[in-house]
Order: sequence, then structure tokens, then C-alpha cells
Amino acid sequence: MPGVYISYPFCNQKCSFCNFASGVFSAETRERYHRTLREEIRVHAWDWAPETVYFGGGTPSLMPVEFLRELMNAVPQERLMEATLECAPGTITQENAVAWKMAGIDRVSLGVQSFVTAELRQTGRRHTAETVCRDIELLRNAGIANLNLDLIAGLPAQTADSFAESLDWIGRLQPPHVSVYLFEVDEDSRLGREVLLGGVRYGASCVPSDDLMAELYEMAVQRLAAAGIERYEISNFARAGFESRHNLKYWLLEPYVGFGLDAHSFDGSRRWSNPDTFEGYFAPSRLREVLASDPSEEHFFVGLRLLRGIEPTPEEWARFASPISKHLRSGMLQCSGERLRLSDRGILLSNEVFQEFINA
Repeated sequence: MPGVYISYPFCNQKCSFCNFASGVFSAETRERYHRTLREEIRVHAWDWAPETVYFGGGTPSLMPVEFLRELMNAVPQERLMEATLECAPGTITQENAVAWKMAGIDRVSLGVQSFVTAELRQTGRRHTAETVCRDIELLRNAGIANLNLDLIAGLPAQTADSFAESLDWIGRLQPPHVSVYLFEVDEDSRLGREVLLGGVRYGASCVPSDDLMAELYEMAVQRLAAAGIERYEISNFARAGFESRHNLKYWLLEPYVGFGLDAHSFDGSRRWSNPDTFEGYFAPSRLREVLASDPSEEHFFVGLRLLRGIEPTPEEWARFASPISKHLRSGMLQCSGERLRLSDRGILLSNEVFQEFINA
């Protein structure tokens, strides 16, 4: 069953590591965005009823509750099984949490990133570990217990000891889902650009080495597993039954439609995206970039992100015989019957593996 993604690109501050189309914008821009997003959803032809809704950003927890309720009501709900709202710590009130629950939100993803104050301040985040504890209590009191906490491995000046401190907090708070992302060095974030330029702003000179990032990630895998939070996708860990239904759609190549700035869609054979600038998104004749999808390529470089791996078709075994054989020999891939999956080493070097299946 398809899913729905709704982009809310507004934040109280732009974090140095963020590479999304989001930031701090004027009230006028926000009001215009509300009108445009409302209309985009209103005129959509619903050929199916979604199973999941996901509000991403940006900081969707800054969305006026009445507007959130309006958007939820605009989406067919007869088959809805999961509705997720991304939240920044410190933007939750008891009143809002109760209103979210009443509007249909039953899952919240908290962008914690770290529980260490010095690391947070380096990136521009204002919350503390105590803020996160208070937010989780508010959400659970409102009846929202399906929670995800995001962590980043590779923040400036992060060490094995400081990352272990964040994992200690995970152990205390006992969320059913945790995401652990490796910091990506790319030009779309201020911190990434500074690293590429060899600068020192935003703590760029203190970003951990690749080897240390891998060590931090492996620490997370072991510590979370010991707490009953098992890895099911490269960056995602959950207790049994609490896997993200919406995000699984991406890795299982199930359809979804995206609304809002830079929102992406997939119908099973084509991919398209909305403009990533307000100028383009607000344009009366909004131009969407449509890309043809290669199902076999995507089966490998998306499906292999899941720990259970994939079952290639006979045609895929033949088409990708060379890279499959290469990575089986190198130990990056493992084969069990007809199922192919990344090894533990292959997970750490997954981008190198995936590249082999593009244009093969």
C-alpha cells in the first residue's frame, strides 16, 4: 500500500550539518507555503488510500496544530496504519502533543543527534539531554509511545566516550526505534562545505576520521542490540514490531507521493520531485523533474540496505553476475540460498558496493 510524505521546511535555526532544503524563513513565506501546500494536496487525484503518512522537514513540530489537522484530514485515512511527525527537541508542549494524537499522529521522530551539550552547541542545536527527557515524557503522557530518536556518528569533536554517553541515554529512555546516521561530508551543508574546503568553521577541523566514525557505528550496533533494539536497515534499529512502516516503503520500492518543497514521489516505475526552491515551488506552472526508474538497479542499491537482503530475479543474477561475484569473493556480500545480503564489512562500505550495480 502506498505512502504519503509531506515536507515542512521551516526551522528555528539552520544546523551546520543539515543538507536538506530547509531553514529559517519569513512569516510571509511560511503563510504562502501553507496556501500552496494546502492546494497541492487538495487537487491531488487519490487513486489509492495511503497506509502511511510522514511529516518531514525542516521542523514539522513548528507547524500550527490547526494546519496539521487540516492536512491530515485532506489525506484519505481509511487504510492509514502509521502517521509520523518529525520533531526538534524543545518544540513540544503537552497541549500540542495531545492535539497531534487527536489529529491522528501515532509516531514521533525526535531529531536528538547527540545528548552531549558541547557537541550540540557546536552544530547550532539548543536543546539538552534534559530537554529530550521532558519531551519524551510529554509524548508518552499524550499516548504517543512509538518514538524514534536520531543520533549522528561523526559530529565535530565527537569521541568514543562522548558517543557512548549518548548511547547511555538511549538505554535510560528505552525508545522502541533509533536511527544512527554517519555524518555526510557534502557541499549541501555548511559543515560539509567547510570540511571540503579544509576550513575550521563549525568545527570542521575536528570532524572524526572515517575509521573513528566506523568505530562509533559499530559501538551503536552492539550496544543497541544488547538493549533489544536490532538493526533492520543500515541506519535504522528497532524493537520487534516497531520498524518504520513508512521508511520501509522506500527500501522495498513501494509507491509513495510527496507534497511540498523538494518532496519526492515514486509510482513503481517513475520518480519525480518538486522544486527545491520556494521560487520554483510557488510558480504557477510548477516544473517537476521526472526520472525513469531502473527496477533492477534500484532493487540492489535500495533493497540491499535492508539487513534481510534481497532475492534477485534470474535476470538480475545474470545481469549483475560480475559485481555479485566480485563482492562475494571480497566478503562484502553474503549469499544464503537465493538471498543476497551485505556482510557486516559490506555495510560499512555499502556505497562502494552499491556503485557497482549502477549502469552495470
